[in-house]
Order: sequence, then structure tokens, then C-alpha cells
Amino acid sequence: MQKTRFSILSEKFADILFGFLNLSWKDKSINLISFLIGYFLFANFITKFITEGKNELVMVPIIIVIIELIIRSKPKTNSSIYYLWSVIDKLRIGATYALVLEAFKLGS
Repeated sequence: MQKTRFSILSEKFADILFGFLNLSWKDKSINLISFLIGYFLFANFITKFITEGKNELVMVPIIIVIIELIIRSKPKTNSSIYYLWSVIDKLRIGATYALVLEAFKLGS
């Protein structure tokens, strides 16, 4: 097929949505485990944070800064630390999911 701008755009869109299907089982399992560990750790952190009710004004900006640092420090894919960053990013995604789920539980 001829490479048109539309075909290139549709291939990139498909890679964004379904790119994880091309990964090996090792990468898929590490990504899933990282996501679940991030969810588990942050769900427990939020539960402890809610029950204590102290230092909300300090902890929330620190959490936001850490999340932004993880997002903005993305290395190039051929870098030696890209794999480690990918695991940390999946932990961040799991933590964000736990935060959103806890907000729905509380009704806020």
C-alpha cells in the first residue's frame, strides 16, 4: 500500500491504541505487574492518608510534583534506563487509577 499521510496517521493511531499487543509476554507481564503494584501501594497509601487526615496541604502538591517529574523525564527508547522508566511509569498509572477509583468510592 502507498504511504500517504492518512495511512501513516492511522498506523500511529493503531500503535497508540493497540501497540501493547506487539510486546513480548515478558514485557506484558512486567507492565501488568507494575500497574497492579502501583495500584496496591497507592490504594493503601490513600486509605492511610484519609484516615489520618493530617498534612493534606503538604502531601497533595508533593504527589503532583512526583507524577509530573515522572512524566517529563521520559528518556529516549534506545536509552539504557528506558525500561526502568517504563516500569515506574506503569506504577504511576496504577497509582492514578487508585486515586480516581478512591474518589469515586467517596463520591467526590
